[in-house]
Amino acid sequence: MLNPSLNPGDSVLDKIYLFLREIGLNVVETILDVPTFMPGILIDAGTVKVDPTKLLYPGDVLHEAGHVAVTLPEERAFLHNNITHERPDKQGDEIAVLLWTFAACRHIGLPYEVVFHPDGYKGDSQWLIDTFSKQEYIGLPLLVWMGMTQADTFPTMTHWLRPALHVDD
Repeated sequence: MLNPSLNPGDSVLDKIYLFLREIGLNVVETILDVPTFMPGILIDAGTVKVDPTKLLYPGDVLHEAGHVAVTLPEERAFLHNNITHERPDKQGDEIAVLLWTFAACRHIGLPYEVVFHPDGYKGDSQWLIDTFSKQEYIGLPLLVWMGMTQADTFPTMTHWLRPALHVDD
């Protein structure tokens, strides 16, 4: 489903920026003069900073933003650069991020190859596209557990950003 606020001539990166801002994620273009985990992208205190002169693939912005999106809101401000470096527990989020990114591509109206490009995902890009396109949503219970979608309605998302934990008294 193509977002109606997008113009047909908008670039892929513009479409991604617009979507991220609409769901409440901060994304800014800037010059990055520090080493980054992903070329041209720095996650800094939950903000996705992009240096278009160093960016190799626009879809990487959407994928990296997915890491921010699946993080609890109270923890987003602590995310920086390689978010799993000092948080090995965040590595488990990768499967949720893959599904989130698939749903985002579909929502925005981007070809899946924009994110799942041949130079990413350890050579499994086409396998991911094929698997998700056949509605084989590996890891879907994690997104459901995070409160972001329902199993029977995915790839429609209930929440694009993971909601806060609520403890019942």
